[in-house]
Amino acid sequence: MITIALSKGRIFEETTPLLAAAGIHALENPESSRKLILPTNRDDVRLIIVRATDVPTYVQYGAADIGIAGKDVLDEHGGEGLYQPLDLNIAKCKMMVAVREGFDYEASIRQGARLKVVTKYVKTAREHFAAKGMHVDLIKLYGSMELGPLVGLADAIVDLVSTGGTLRANHLQAVEEIGAISSRLVVNQASLKLNRAQLQPIIDSFAQAIQ
Repeated sequence: MITIALSKGRIFEETTPLLAAAGIHALENPESSRKLILPTNRDDVRLIIVRATDVPTYVQYGAADIGIAGKDVLDEHGGEGLYQPLDLNIAKCKMMVAVREGFDYEASIRQGARLKVVTKYVKTAREHFAAKGMHVDLIKLYGSMELGPLVGLADAIVDLVSTGGTLRANHLQAVEEIGAISSRLVVNQASLKLNRAQLQPIIDSFAQAIQ
């Protein structure tokens, strides 16, 4: 049995055509089903629905053979024990630094100010600001990053930005791009050795579908 770890929402939606290219179709919709293990049209393949941040962990420890996770999640996880053969070019967005409108970010950097930054991407933020020689206090949040600067919790946020609509609605502006983000195929290394005959055709189908 091949187990594929996916998260709900945008990644699942944009993965569906790739699964179809590999001849795999979920028999239930994760948005309407309460099941966490979904059968497919193939008796030898099942899908498990997990939080996006947990996908690398399920694959790393062999609870799933393969999974699809954003580069943001993989950077935070570290990618230990994972083979990452493909950038699937789906669920694209950017990791950005944003501040409230009117806050002079560049002047703060020049003056050597110690900024407070809210983010759930602590590892990514720490590495980014360290590379710039900036001293920051990182505050970990799990949601509503945009609220931080508005209520005085922080000077800036580090978060994913797709269209920028949420930033504008909350009177924030992106001031610096940390990097482009897309979703990657991740494979358990031991599973690839043991189940290559089953896994390699799926990987190959994904590769052909994104070309």
